[in-house]
Amino acid sequence: MKRRACLSRLAALGAASLGARARAQARAQGAPTSAADVDTPPPAPREFRAAWVATVSRIDWPSRPGLAPEAQRAEALAIIERARTLGLNALILQVRPAGDAIYPSTLEPWSEYLTGAQGRAPDPPWDPLAFWIAEAHRRGLELHAWFNPYRARHSTARSPLAAPHFALREPEAVKRYGEQLWMDPGEPAAQAHTLAVVADVLRRYDIDGVHIDDYFYPYPISVDGVDQPFPDAASYARYTRAGGLLARDDWRRANVDAMVQALHRTVRTLRPLVRLGISPFGLGRPDRRPAGVSGFSQYDKLFADVERWFDEGWLDYLAPQLYWPIEREGQGFAQLLDGWIAGNRKQRHLWPGLYTSSVRAAPTERVTARSWPAREVLDQIALVRSRAAASGHIHFSMSALMQDRDRVATLLQFGPYAEAALPPATPWLGEAAPAAPELAPDGAARDAVRVQPRGAAPARWAVWRRVAGAWHFSVAGPGETLLDAAGAEVVAVAAVSGTGLASDWRRVRLRR
Repeated sequence: MKRRACLSRLAALGAASLGARARAQARAQGAPTSAADVDTPPPAPREFRAAWVATVSRIDWPSRPGLAPEAQRAEALAIIERARTLGLNALILQVRPAGDAIYPSTLEPWSEYLTGAQGRAPDPPWDPLAFWIAEAHRRGLELHAWFNPYRARHSTARSPLAAPHFALREPEAVKRYGEQLWMDPGEPAAQAHTLAVVADVLRRYDIDGVHIDDYFYPYPISVDGVDQPFPDAASYARYTRAGGLLARDDWRRANVDAMVQALHRTVRTLRPLVRLGISPFGLGRPDRRPAGVSGFSQYDKLFADVERWFDEGWLDYLAPQLYWPIEREGQGFAQLLDGWIAGNRKQRHLWPGLYTSSVRAAPTERVTARSWPAREVLDQIALVRSRAAASGHIHFSMSALMQDRDRVATLLQFGPYAEAALPPATPWLGEAAPAAPELAPDGAARDAVRVQPRGAAPARWAVWRRVAGAWHFSVAGPGETLLDAAGAEVVAVAAVSGTGLASDWRRVRLRR
């Protein structure tokens, strides 16, 4: 009872407006001494608020096979608009579910999860990825492209492989493991192909991030309690014949390390301002876990040395999938979060993944280890907010928010997300802050302010409105030139870059 009471108090703290927190910080720096100081807004609230949009097995989008492009666009718009109204500021869209693509590509076939049959193009033709990016950006949302690096065929696939699928071009580099096909990370051709796919998207699309999930080597398949080996004997034998000395498990980790390092190099070379992020399994390597944490080791089973990638600075953000409740023995949310915080030696972004899809369908549904009340998600957000070194979170997945399971979306919208927030800035990418905009009352509209960029258009506008002496924060899309000023005495606007750097504020006082 005492612990639950503590969590409730923490939830109340976490639900408090980030803007209110920013205002309190500003007040603590000293009372205003002039009219100009009174008109100075507090710092903009910062928090990464995102959701994964999974296309594999049509988890989130599109809803069913064979939808016409018009219906697919309508569903995409519903998700994007719901994200905006809910208070999210980013979406992470799965663009490569299994060696296929939800965009036109010469390297991989159209995904069957989009069109119903692998290799079948949309009819009439359209580019889903370009559409998602444009509509997200129009609303001031980030769009990160999510790639599965090695899965070649999912167990839910029904149509045959189609050209130019990698498994048809390089069959020796693809291995069957259980009911799925996997590109062998020990095959140089597999790594080269995945890098080429990511590079192609970077060259052609205005994405905000490259996102890799937790599937490196596949999760082990157990038969009678015994893990079945991944069938990479041929690629390992080739390595040892060439003089390689690493033991097989170390060699596997070296393969994955090389891929992550190469991804970092590819992103920095082609699009230096795009962020690279990975969402690994939530339990870290055994020798760097907090005391009391137990369970599956991705270091030993998936051959993912995530801590090394963070230490080397190969990632801009890490989103460990902390898919356990707060009060789970051995995998408690708080102790796992603190473990990842302790390992963030280069102070990169840490945005844990929340298992929002486990929220129960209705308040009457029994609470189990995999069926939680919506309050669990709010408590977890409160915990993240209570740690200064963690600056956001990601929901898996958008469907739970669209369905408003157990009123989770409603509770978020009018609780922790009641006030908008900008994504945290990423200053180590070296981008210059944008110029402050031009701002003036609109001559035709009494309750509007006209804003124009000076120089290149920003990624979004940060907007403060002072109404009856209280500041209220919002975010506007880059194409908006007329900002609502109803009831405001002062409006302050800053231009915000794609990496989150903000200009100085420009203010205008309105006559009331």
